[in-house]
This record gives sequence, C-alpha cells and structure tokens, in this order.
Amino acid sequence: MKQQVLAKNLQMKPITVLLAEDNVSFRKSVKALIETDEDINVVGEAKNGREAVEIALDLQPEVVIMDIAMPLLNGLEATQQIVEKSSSIRVIILSAHPDPEYIERAFKCGAFGYLIKQSAPQELIQAIRRVQDGKFYFSTSIPKGLRDQCLKATSKRSYF
Repeated sequence: MKQQVLAKNLQMKPITVLLAEDNVSFRKSVKALIETDEDINVVGEAKNGREAVEIALDLQPEVVIMDIAMPLLNGLEATQQIVEKSSSIRVIILSAHPDPEYIERAFKCGAFGYLIKQSAPQELIQAIRRVQDGKFYFSTSIPKGLRDQCLKATSKRSYF
C-alpha cells in the first residue's frame, strides 16, 4: 500500500499556475489558498495584463488565474493574447463580475474557466484541476443556459 502511494506521488508532477491579479492582498490570499494543495505550484505572479502575457509566455504555466479588471491590459485581452500564442496554457477567469456579457466574452477570448470571486475556496482548486485536464469549468452560480451558450462559443476555436 505504501509503495502504491509513493509510486502515485512520483508520477504526479505539480500543476503550475500563474496568478494575474492587481490587488496585492487578494493575490496573496489566492496564492496561500492554492499552495495549501501540494499538487499545485504558483510559479509566477502578475500585477497587470501586460505582465501576465509576458510571464505566461515566458514560464508556460499549465494554468493562469486571471482577473478581468487590471491595469495596462484587461484580463480578457490578456487571455486572448496568451491563448493565441500558446494553446497549451489554460486560463481561468477569477472575477467579481457575474455579468453574463463578461462570462460569454471570456470564453470567446479563450478562457477555459470562469469563477466568481465569492465562490467557495475549494472551488478554485477544483477548477484548476479540471481546466488543467482540458475540461471547461464554470462557477456553480453561473446558470446552465449561459454555460451552454459559452460552450457553444468555444466550439468555434481554431485550435480544438
């Protein structure tokens, strides 16, 4: 039994994550939450959209956690630039904006997930794992009809 656990741990490499959030205290809180999970490593932090694009393309994390409202380049534009230049990076939008227009636009820009900042902390870990696995993730508070509409928009992406 002990050998099975050891073998499983040796086979699993941590999921690499970049945090893009201009609010320093919120970013530090999200980092602390993520780092409670030993299978997920925060490899970089960005305080604005331009920095998020540069760091993501340089570090090539598996997942980027992206705020929408950021200086220099908003999170939606940054998401679009990242996925256009590196289709292996998955972006999760973590936003205070539950507006359907933002949610739909996020998926059109290439996001794989959308979480509302008021979501339960464990939902972020779940979203990271799901998105890293190539699946889409929606905050539980997003209505099913809107989820379906966003998934329909993703089917038009050229790299699928």
